Amino acid sequence: MPERDDPSPAIDRPQRTTVHLVRHGEVENPQKLLYGRLPGYHLSALGREMAELAADYLAQFDVTHLVSSPLERAQETIAPLAQRLGLDVAIDERVIESDNRFEGLTVGADPRQLAHPRYWRLLVNPTRPSWGEPYVELVDRMAAAIRGARAAARGHEAVIVSHQLPIWTIRQAAEGRRLWHDPRHRSCSLGSVTSFVFYGDDLDVIEYAEPAAELLPRAAKVGGA
Repeated sequence: MPERDDPSPAIDRPQRTTVHLVRHGEVENPQKLLYGRLPGYHLSALGREMAELAADYLAQFDVTHLVSSPLERAQETIAPLAQRLGLDVAIDERVIESDNRFEGLTVGADPRQLAHPRYWRLLVNPTRPSWGEPYVELVDRMAAAIRGARAAARGHEAVIVSHQLPIWTIRQAAEGRRLWHDPRHRSCSLGSVTSFVFYGDDLDVIEYAEPAAELLPRAAKVGGA
């Protein structure tokens, strides 16, 4: 991908800094669990291919700072890029997967389970949501992590590898949209890159790319993000 054009003279605008939010690649999950923050979930062979394609895409940019969620799948996704660029990876708890009380269950593979009365108390308020970490808390911690990465890469570009819901929720907030949503309509595929482009401290535009698009038809359709 060529360098982004900037028609304005450098003296007319503050420094441009881009923070790329990358969703990790596919995870090995034969039991089809909602794995959430559970340890021990690693990239599948296909997920490792996705990580390489994401690295191909991001290595073209002026990336000077790398950040990862502490979960294995995120660290494994950023590893190829870190190796190519010769950069260390900072682990940031603020970009971890969201907390979810359905963690460890197979509700993604079989949503009919949610009709059982024992789950009703968790479903009373989908706008919060009542089954997990409040969306507003997700926004707060992701926004703080983005500010930190922007400061560390001022005038250059940073990469944060995180998870689908945190990435989608901060994008919803940044674009002024409601936070509660239908998970089936998220534009945040495996290995995707959601790029926040700043001039100074002001957000200018959000861009979206799918470096691993060619692999998505082979990916599993269920599981934690």
